[in-house]
Amino acid sequence: MQPPSQDERLLKALAHAIVLHPRATLKELAEAAGISKATLHRFCGTRDNLVDMLEQHGERVLNQVIEDADLGNAEPLSALRQLITEHLKHHEMLLFLMFQYRPDTLLGDGDDRRWKAYNQAMDVFFLRAQQMGVLRIDISAAVFTEMFLTLIFGMADAVRRGRAASAYAAQALEQLFLQGARVQG
Repeated sequence: MQPPSQDERLLKALAHAIVLHPRATLKELAEAAGISKATLHRFCGTRDNLVDMLEQHGERVLNQVIEDADLGNAEPLSALRQLITEHLKHHEMLLFLMFQYRPDTLLGDGDDRRWKAYNQAMDVFFLRAQQMGVLRIDISAAVFTEMFLTLIFGMADAVRRGRAASAYAAQALEQLFLQGARVQG
């Protein structure tokens, strides 16, 4: 795995800054990210462009999470652990995406189609785990996806607010998710 590029580090810092200071001006965001207003202006031009750049980066990050977890080939429990680890590794982007979420985000129309491949990959993974007898079948794969994403985004926010220790987050997520989902036997 390659180290993050300078642009990726800047996007991560800016995502974090927007979450902490949602109404900040470009100047304030630049200061929070440790760069000058001029550098930020050259980087994105406007706040709307910055948000769009961050959403596009978020899409790339989530698709990379899916790829790195090897959902199509890895043993389901191992893939689930990797999925949790990879998501939490990118908690700044998760938080940014959560704070940008709108009720119509996942309707599948317009620009919001960008999340369709991610959601489909998650659904396919959970269905495969069900078919292999690892996860219970009385809950749909789509519901598993929704529950997992709710837990992962919620845990990232709990860590941000100091309600959960980051060192414990992955273990807690795995235990909580699997206690009601894993086939007993």
